[in-house]
Amino acid sequence: MSSAAATPAARLRGLRPDWLNDPKVWRTEILAGLVVALALIPEAISFSVITGVDPAIGLFASFTMAVTISVVGGRRAMISAATAAVALVSAPVNREHGLGYLVATVILAGVFQVVLGAIGVARLMRFVPRSVMTGFVNALAVMVFMAQVPEMHDVPWPVYPLIIGGLALMVFFPRVTRMVPAPLVSIVILTVITVAAGIAVPTVGDKGELPSSLPVPGLPDVPFTLDTLTTIAPYALAVALVGLMESLMTAKLVDDITDTHSSKTRESIGQGIANIVTGFFGGMGGCAVVGQTMINVKVSGARTRLSTFLAGVFLMVLCIVFGPVVSDIPMAALVAVMVMVAFSAFDWHSIAPRTLKRMPVGEVAVMAVTVVVVVSTGNLAIGVVVGTITAMVIFARRVARLAHVTAVTDPDGGTVVYAVTGELFFASSNDLVGQFDYEGDPEKVVIDLSAAHIWDASSVAALDAIETKYAQRGKTVEITGLNDPSADLHGRLTGSR
Repeated sequence: MSSAAATPAARLRGLRPDWLNDPKVWRTEILAGLVVALALIPEAISFSVITGVDPAIGLFASFTMAVTISVVGGRRAMISAATAAVALVSAPVNREHGLGYLVATVILAGVFQVVLGAIGVARLMRFVPRSVMTGFVNALAVMVFMAQVPEMHDVPWPVYPLIIGGLALMVFFPRVTRMVPAPLVSIVILTVITVAAGIAVPTVGDKGELPSSLPVPGLPDVPFTLDTLTTIAPYALAVALVGLMESLMTAKLVDDITDTHSSKTRESIGQGIANIVTGFFGGMGGCAVVGQTMINVKVSGARTRLSTFLAGVFLMVLCIVFGPVVSDIPMAALVAVMVMVAFSAFDWHSIAPRTLKRMPVGEVAVMAVTVVVVVSTGNLAIGVVVGTITAMVIFARRVARLAHVTAVTDPDGGTVVYAVTGELFFASSNDLVGQFDYEGDPEKVVIDLSAAHIWDASSVAALDAIETKYAQRGKTVEITGLNDPSADLHGRLTGSR
């Protein structure tokens, strides 16, 4: 049938994304959103406690972040909500200045993120090495597991068989059918068992009271003065940077899992818009939440924005409409889900003996440093920064050793040619000056840089120092073989010391 003869319904289907026409995808996305919403509730309440605000503030933040980022974000199927990283950074402003200042901080952090995204901060992700990414994933898995340990300590004994039963369900149920996510089945079955049998175990309701109405938009209750701006700006910048770092790393992780590309610039700007919206609705702010993203993408198999949108919508529906039922969900069921997420997220191949034997020591060290820093600080962003800096230092030391100088004197003894090979930059050029025989060399010295490249002012300064030392002894130096970029840099900077 030609496009002209196509029915209006057929033309409409052609304009819609492919997944809208696939009932199987719809089912996967809807059920994934429901599982994520259930997993978000206790964590949002916990992060509210960290920040020192009412549980409703954290739940509202998870709702508005998820719904907004599903529209404006750059990474499909990624979940944004209230997170521990943002809670830790923003807690001081709430403790010292109150809720109004916290909300204002969230809005300003969103503005910072939009600006940073617009100027291209997302492009810095190219400097994050693979070993740091592996360390990030493994640290994430460790942190997700450690966050469940308090829920397994000093609790009634039925909690332990419930957790084991939940894990068993998630391992074996997919062998029966994958039409329904195993985590959702586990949550439902364990809830029915505990309620029907009257088993007294900690529940979601023990974490805090769920909201009974939707959030209402409004302005933060602060004086709109320069003093307020200077008070919240440092906190807002910290929230913006931590939120962007965690979100971009999570987006890259989802890219690898789904073998698809995402727009990091759009994601950065989208995170800012989501925080601005969240602030105007009185939320505590947030960013990409890694554990729930893994539930959505890796465990439940979601791949579209629909799951992210529904995670936020279901969160509010569960709290407002089904609050009493949700409050009866045993924490053991959610602990089992998160333990399974931790196990699935960990890159076991990276610590296998065969892998460790093949990997360079520096790569293993960078991965280990990233994990240790993240786990010890409880902040994924700090670990990524420290791991990246460590990788750069190791790389600089490795490349610095690749610069070599060899000397050849011509038969008549009137000229010596020094052949320099390798990359000349601040680390390698520091040793360059000491590799020449200023006293013993003949009157003419040629420095051949055909097999070298000049990268920075330190290298130019080193070459100037070599020429000066020879000139002090009445000898001339000729530099040859410069490639075009090196010649341009040398021409602009030589003699400028």
